Amino acid sequence: MEARCATVERDTKETRIKATINLDGTGKSDIRSGIPFFDHMLSGFSKHGLFDLELVCDGDTEVDSHHTIEDCGIVLGQAVLKALGDKKGIKRYGNFFLPMDETLVLCALDLSGRPYFNYDIDFSQDKMGDMDSEMVREFFYAVSYSGMMNLHLKKFDGKNNHHIAEAAFKAFGKALCEAVRMEPRLGGEVWSTKGAL
Repeated sequence: MEARCATVERDTKETRIKATINLDGTGKSDIRSGIPFFDHMLSGFSKHGLFDLELVCDGDTEVDSHHTIEDCGIVLGQAVLKALGDKKGIKRYGNFFLPMDETLVLCALDLSGRPYFNYDIDFSQDKMGDMDSEMVREFFYAVSYSGMMNLHLKKFDGKNNHHIAEAAFKAFGKALCEAVRMEPRLGGEVWSTKGAL
């Protein structure tokens, strides 16, 4: 099977982004968003999802982190959707409970083609490094809608803000890794009674 790869570029007055993802990678990443904490989060997503990810963003970080992180989410979701193609043979669903020290986060998703986002994670600080804590939600919202996926993220426990954010990104990587895997018993069909996703 050929590697499922896609490149997406987005150029606006606020950000210029180019991202390439290989869904059948080994977890290598080269991420330069201009926001080091966000780079760290995306590296965890890539490594634990076994996705090869290259992402470069030139954004208006002098304003704040919002446009860069939201637009990177849009581009990543579009790249995943493009790399999946017709979605024939994929497992479609994925879920993972990610423990990280005192923290436990669940990610569950469905690559259904019907975007929906459910988020139940809170932080006790406004910022983590150079990233606004509220941007964790905005990133995953952007990914879910541009990637046409049903995405749920829920914190069951956790006090350390770094651990909570990192657990969410890694859980997303692990759940997505499961969902994009091929199921040979499907015989190349789409896993839906509708015959399409």
